Amino acid sequence: MRPPRPILPLSLRRVAALALLVCLPLLQACGSLPLDVPRPVSTAWPAPQDSALGRAYAPQLAAQPGLSGLHALPAGIDAFAARVGLAEAALHTLDLQYYIVRDDTSAQLLLARVLGAAQRGVRVRLLVDDLDAQGKDPDLATLASFAHVEVRVFNPFASRGAFGLLHVLEYLGDPQRLNRRMHNKLWIADNAMAVVGGRNLGDEYFDAGGEVNFADLDLLVAGPAVAEASRSFDAFWNSRWALPIQAFAPAPPSAADRADLQQRLRAQAETFRGTEYAAALREARLASTLRNGQLRLLAAPVTVVFDDPSKVDAPDEDPVPSSLFTTRIRPLMSAARRELILVSPYFIPTEAGVAGLGALVKRGVRVRVLTNSLASADAVPLAHAGYARRRAQLVDAGVELHEMRPDRAELPRRRAGRSSGAYLHTKAIIVDRRQLVVGSMNLDPRSRLSNTELGLLVDSPELADALARLFDDAVRPARAFGVARAERGNPASPLRWTTEDEGSLVQHDHEPLTTPWRRALSRLLQWIAPDELL
Repeated sequence: MRPPRPILPLSLRRVAALALLVCLPLLQACGSLPLDVPRPVSTAWPAPQDSALGRAYAPQLAAQPGLSGLHALPAGIDAFAARVGLAEAALHTLDLQYYIVRDDTSAQLLLARVLGAAQRGVRVRLLVDDLDAQGKDPDLATLASFAHVEVRVFNPFASRGAFGLLHVLEYLGDPQRLNRRMHNKLWIADNAMAVVGGRNLGDEYFDAGGEVNFADLDLLVAGPAVAEASRSFDAFWNSRWALPIQAFAPAPPSAADRADLQQRLRAQAETFRGTEYAAALREARLASTLRNGQLRLLAAPVTVVFDDPSKVDAPDEDPVPSSLFTTRIRPLMSAARRELILVSPYFIPTEAGVAGLGALVKRGVRVRVLTNSLASADAVPLAHAGYARRRAQLVDAGVELHEMRPDRAELPRRRAGRSSGAYLHTKAIIVDRRQLVVGSMNLDPRSRLSNTELGLLVDSPELADALARLFDDAVRPARAFGVARAERGNPASPLRWTTEDEGSLVQHDHEPLTTPWRRALSRLLQWIAPDELL
């Protein structure tokens, strides 16, 4: 889902400062962070080759020395099964790093598997961004009270409980830090295999919710790249901004608290067992195939790219020259020779970004983009406004724009049922059908300047072409709205949206399947929203 925008733009800082002075006594009640709490340094399991997963996939990896093994997970049910399989196969460690961990069925089922691993003696380290942890301290502290389980929250608020007035006041006092969030998504077993991609832990990300059909993408990876992913995890886990959840618990959880948590997890598992989704999961057998070492991996050079946790400390005026986008993503995009495919739920290029994409087009590169439409379920109006204000410029620069229809899935998937809408959450860049980046990073200012992000840079014509073909299918008129000028090449003509209904092409003069109110709100936000909000 969308990371939160800054609460206040820079233009309102004087108002914020006045509010801060007026509410200073209440703000002082927020307290300060317990940065001196004991935080033992720990690192990844040092011998992945001695794990069951390491031994199971050693023959495949040995055939291609120095390369990593990959398996794409576009289907939500497979992404869920892969995490289950890794939790069940782990013998030594599970390292989990997430922006969001829901309280819903799929997330709790995964935590139940993780807790089961801890009860087998597996060391578990769970790192969650504190924005999502608000109000969850009791359950997280109870989870951390089990043997072999550690839970830390990243970049925490001193105020606890559900997000409210005290958090807003605390933000006013320290917006530079509290606006920076850990957006990384990472699941590592025994430092031998990992899942990296765009999915948080929650029903919608695994197609288990039913209300919205999410399109997302993870990569399962084994081999040398996993050690780099673990290095990233360790950097965040041992950061000064990762605090043990116990620091915020008013009292140590009791045996009754632990029993209650286990009972709730067992009840959810029992309810889940009879669902269509559970039946489809058993039929797919990906978890058992993974555990048994029978999953085919594609060998390729893989580089793990990630922001350093010190990005949290960067001043607002700092352009963050060491950010993932600046150092790795932008140079890769600029090097495209034939085709550049960009998939991002929040696609908000700057003026310079539009110019850069236009320069690629002039060089003969076909630039293609898939993002959410205004009609897509859960599309954030403010984020969409940032994209919409540049949309005409992108079209005039020769960029091919496609917007996801709310009633179609962006990627083929195994599904246990139907849903009422669709929402693009995939984050991928494909260059010349040879190189690709899959990870947590949206192509917007927030990911570039504020959040920390993580992804895999892969050099694989086979995998890049396979994902590009999925893109080709996703942007067909039956699945997406194509955006172009009504009169091609005439910048004075209005934009037009083309799609397909019942086999016939249909054109719209405004954003399809939206109400006049939603369109008016989008236009208003395009006009008034400052860049720092996007």
